[in-house]
Amino acid sequence: MQRKDWMKLVGLVLLIFIAYFVDFQSPRVLLAVMEGFLLLQWYVRNHTLGCVIPAMFIAGAITTFLSKEAVLRHLGPQASPVKAYCVASVAGTVLAVCSCSVLPMFAAIYRVGAGLGPAAAFLYSGPAINVMAVLLTARVLGFPLGASRFLGAVLLAVLIGVMMAWVFRGEQRARTGQLPPGHASQTPMARKLWQDGIFLAAMIAFLVFMDWPSPSLTKMVLRTPAQIVLTNGSIVELDQPEVTVSILVETAGSYRVLLETRADGLPKGMKFDIDKTSVEALERVTPPGYQWAATVHAYRGYLAAVLLGIVLTLSFSWYPLAELKTWMLETWSFTKQIVPLLFAGVFVTGIVSTLLPEQVVAELVGGESLRSNLVAAVTGAAWYFATLTEIPIVEALLGLGMGQGPALSLLLAGPAVSLPGLAVIYTVWGAKKTAVFLMLVIIFSAAAGLAFGWWMG
Repeated sequence: MQRKDWMKLVGLVLLIFIAYFVDFQSPRVLLAVMEGFLLLQWYVRNHTLGCVIPAMFIAGAITTFLSKEAVLRHLGPQASPVKAYCVASVAGTVLAVCSCSVLPMFAAIYRVGAGLGPAAAFLYSGPAINVMAVLLTARVLGFPLGASRFLGAVLLAVLIGVMMAWVFRGEQRARTGQLPPGHASQTPMARKLWQDGIFLAAMIAFLVFMDWPSPSLTKMVLRTPAQIVLTNGSIVELDQPEVTVSILVETAGSYRVLLETRADGLPKGMKFDIDKTSVEALERVTPPGYQWAATVHAYRGYLAAVLLGIVLTLSFSWYPLAELKTWMLETWSFTKQIVPLLFAGVFVTGIVSTLLPEQVVAELVGGESLRSNLVAAVTGAAWYFATLTEIPIVEALLGLGMGQGPALSLLLAGPAVSLPGLAVIYTVWGAKKTAVFLMLVIIFSAAAGLAFGWWMG
């Protein structure tokens, strides 16, 4: 029996187990399933068009247009390790996007010929080293945590890449031998390398602006009394006409928010759902020093439209029709491979996050012990964090008693790994490499948190 058949068998047995034993009439199970659908709706409404789809086109363009010699020279198995890991580990300073955008690009550069170590470093660093997230972490959670997040993410990207290359060094040598010399077409290119570079840079800039996060909090003007639903299912009325919140999830009919200030006796950090009919208006409250980021967010649509025009103009000016058709085919190949797994992973994440509420997590991550840091790292690896949403969540957990070390562990593991991401990584690397990558992220994140907690103590 082949490996794929074994995986199908395991999946079938798991499905039968769930269908046989799970009480689908249980209120908790029904709530978890509903949360899965709500999180999926939020993901589709807020990330698919402006984030996932552009990333698929970029991945297709990398495999179609990017010079394979250039990838092998800078990121290939025989490239200078210093150069390869430097390029891969600081990718997040340019790609201010979440992990779902990095996944297709990771798959593309690995398919083109990037070495396992640099590809792993890029996969981790892309969403982990986000400049705006680091700055907001320092402002909201304190400078030591923000600085440690940045330094830790860069260091972990290199360490994880080096360890992946070492563990699978035999397979990597075999893969290198399978690549044909030069690994590129023998037909002469009709354009220069700088043209491909400009084209890909314009596409990446389009993605960055389309997915540009807002650094602002939100002031909600309510139609009082406004009914809200707390995470434990209880219904409460708010008589306060204005509340300052961070919006975590927006669906067709409601918001899920996190309180940034006390409101009607509810503590800061409380999460609740509120129907859109109870909200009269939304106003942005930008932290001092982040007006530039809020301005970019406000005009991101116009900037993205300009860049889209540039991409379309360059496409039809520099590339023949045959290559454009190949680009579309490669894009579709990545789409059918990755998007269904992302959607399924987001749905499962919604279920898991409901069955494992934050109050339970907070009880397990108090103090600075090894167990607390491991729990925080594992939790971060399971949850899905959209860009910047990890900051208010960690702030709330700190208010519930989370230690400083576990907070860093979660910040290092959370943005880089998630259930949706692991499903996609598995299709590229297989079970063994995906499992080792996950274990390295968890172990190094927990170790960094343990060291940070000891240093802060």
